[in-house]
Amino acid sequence: MRPSIAALLLTGGLAAAGLSSAAFANTSETTEPEPPQKPASFDQCLKDIEQRAVSEGVSRDTARRVLARAEFLPRVIELDRRQPEFTTTFADYLGRRVSETRIEKGREMLEQHRDLLDRVSRETGVPPAYLVSFWGLETNYGSYFGKMPVPSSLATLACDKRRGTYFSGELVSALKIIDEGAIEPERMEGSWAGAMGHVQFMPSVFLRHATDADNDGRRDLWNSVPDAMMSAGRFLQSMGWDPQYRWGREVLLPEDFDYSLSGQGRLGLARWNQLGVTDVHGNPLAEEPIDAKLVVPAGHRGPAFLAYDNFRVIMGWNRSEYYAIAVGHLADRIAGGGDLKNPPPEDAPALSRNDVIKLQSALNARGYDSGIPDGILGPNTRSAIRRYQANEGLVADGFPGPELLEALGVQPAAS
Repeated sequence: MRPSIAALLLTGGLAAAGLSSAAFANTSETTEPEPPQKPASFDQCLKDIEQRAVSEGVSRDTARRVLARAEFLPRVIELDRRQPEFTTTFADYLGRRVSETRIEKGREMLEQHRDLLDRVSRETGVPPAYLVSFWGLETNYGSYFGKMPVPSSLATLACDKRRGTYFSGELVSALKIIDEGAIEPERMEGSWAGAMGHVQFMPSVFLRHATDADNDGRRDLWNSVPDAMMSAGRFLQSMGWDPQYRWGREVLLPEDFDYSLSGQGRLGLARWNQLGVTDVHGNPLAEEPIDAKLVVPAGHRGPAFLAYDNFRVIMGWNRSEYYAIAVGHLADRIAGGGDLKNPPPEDAPALSRNDVIKLQSALNARGYDSGIPDGILGPNTRSAIRRYQANEGLVADGFPGPELLEALGVQPAAS
């Protein structure tokens, strides 16, 4: 999936889109929005990218041949602009990604590719279960890579003003991959944003970290599982994967725990022990010389995790705490671990972007600065939530749960 994709990590309701219900009063006159149109500058944009690619070492024949066939894809612009109306709750996110079917398939893949995965682990330090977990989350173990023609997808985004600079670089990187003979341009398929192969590398990541592990003379992340697994291991290794430790772990918190410590700075395990944090069996944490951040993705009613350095590495692949927890938990389950001791609540509110804007506006109006209301639950908003919760006698977990929303008078659109 990635730039990290998250790299590529929401229109809300009618109000967020600047429309009122009156606009839809006469349903017989309702029309679908027109698809995005090819920019007048598209052809010139591709000529400029061709010159850049040649100046960076791509053969003129490759650049000209591939870009001559690149098309503007309105669907790519639609997907780039479209974001889900409602945010996904942690319970829904984790349940969809760490399913029993995916766990069982992951265990099968672990055994089927044991020799290869052990080799990758020896060379990169990344344990086999984590490699399989990334593979499962990215493409469901190679069952779906995406069907979009990558050169055209990247050309469409490169010649769009919103993120043209970034995607121009990715398109040049894709041309370099084709030029080196890794894959024919007509077979370079992937996601709408240009992520490719078994582990969904963006072209720039491919160039830096793709590896020819099967020694056939090509770095092939589409058809070679050895190349894909070794490349994933090299990428994680480059970001600082520590083979001595796991990603993190679920923990139990005492009843009187100060939840304002969640999502904040990192503390040593000895300090977490002093604060009454235990493993899921109620035992003291190991006295290892490692710092950890406390993460409570569903607030105080859900599971709590201590996240180690490798959690940060996983987020270098995808800048989402939900994703990083899913990778770690799926790896644990594939390796034989059990389900969460404290599963996330199923009744957590799913907030639309407009709901979050209303929440941010309500916080700002009460003197709790969450920044300019943008509908994104980022660090500033969560910090403002914590301050409000602490002052109002609520559990200061920084989570927009039902108690907070009721106190601020925010009624979720989905309720």
